[in-house]
Amino acid sequence: MKIVLVQHKDFINGSGGAEKMCCFLANGFHDMGYTVEIATNEDIIGAPMFPLNKGVTVTNIFDAAIEQVRLEPLINYAGKNPWKWLLSKIRKKRAKLINKRIRRAYDDKIYEFNLKQRALVWNRYFERVKPALVVTMSLESVLEITYLNSCAFPIVNSVNGRPDYDYASPFWNRDTQEASLLKAAYTKLAGVQVLFASYEEFIPTIFKGKCFVIPNPVPQPIDNAVVNHFKDKDRYTIVNIGRLDNAGKQQSLAIEVFAQIADSYLDWDLVLWGIGADRKMLQSLIEERGMEKRIFLKGFTENPLDKLKESDVFVFPSKYEGFPLALTEAMSVGLPVLGLRSCSGVNELINHEVNGYLVEGKEDLQTYLVKLIESPSLRQELGQSGKKSMGCYAPALVLQRWSELLTRITN
Repeated sequence: MKIVLVQHKDFINGSGGAEKMCCFLANGFHDMGYTVEIATNEDIIGAPMFPLNKGVTVTNIFDAAIEQVRLEPLINYAGKNPWKWLLSKIRKKRAKLINKRIRRAYDDKIYEFNLKQRALVWNRYFERVKPALVVTMSLESVLEITYLNSCAFPIVNSVNGRPDYDYASPFWNRDTQEASLLKAAYTKLAGVQVLFASYEEFIPTIFKGKCFVIPNPVPQPIDNAVVNHFKDKDRYTIVNIGRLDNAGKQQSLAIEVFAQIADSYLDWDLVLWGIGADRKMLQSLIEERGMEKRIFLKGFTENPLDKLKESDVFVFPSKYEGFPLALTEAMSVGLPVLGLRSCSGVNELINHEVNGYLVEGKEDLQTYLVKLIESPSLRQELGQSGKKSMGCYAPALVLQRWSELLTRITN
């Protein structure tokens, strides 16, 4: 039986949670005996960033001959340099004028035009490979493959976060037509996988398929492979791992908080792992705070667990999450963790003052970060509690639940 996993964008060279889960599922399904293919549609050269079994195929269906209308990007400058801010405003105004002319030329229906062209490519692909089942890694991927297409196979969508955020997020503005089409895509699904039981209530009522609650997997390091917070060090590390996307991941909040206390704790540093569009902006912020020798952007790591085990505190100021893999990996190796109480996913995993701290904002984050810096015993206590709480997310248990999903959907 052939299963195709679809992540229509950001898979190639992508190092985020969705890409990691896509590879995890592909390997797991392959080990179960299925024929597995990952399909994407990206105008890019590269490769998957996470390991894949030799039998797993990756296909990029991108066709340069397919017409796509592109708007000029609107970039906001988040730094403090007044000249850079002024230049950014001028560039943004120019881009808006160009975009207005483009929208007028397409009767303000650019999204539907582009989507239709891409959907034609997907239709040709599926007519060729004839899968028994498709697992999509986002609601956008569902829309990409089903728009104006009749699919002869069941589709299960793996929801990366709270389901309603995929079409009605309070954190960014979607085009009204796009939001409507995304929500309507639920009618094309045979099944939906959500990460927490509490997320089920956010599935739209138009969905008539089966719902499965399956969390993401968390590594289970052996006891001697976790952080020892009583070990003396020359330098201590506050760490964050995540895509450099400040609108969602808010690394700037961690930078601002650490910059305020850095002079009081001279043997501590802040290290940020990850790649993304906001690297330059975050580096500028570090330089503006005079923190080049204390705050470091390290880029992508193939061994996140090793980097976490070398650290002492994990800070995770994301605005919204689904099931944050970096956070759970930090907890699995015994790091005390800090996250925002308002952040979905984070507030499901952190039990305040038991396995970490849920903070209300910047001042709260600083208060609890200082508590952890000053107390190795507190770091050890919260870290061990966090490790224990991750036991129910062992990869084998997660794959067993996916196996049950596949059986129920295909039968």
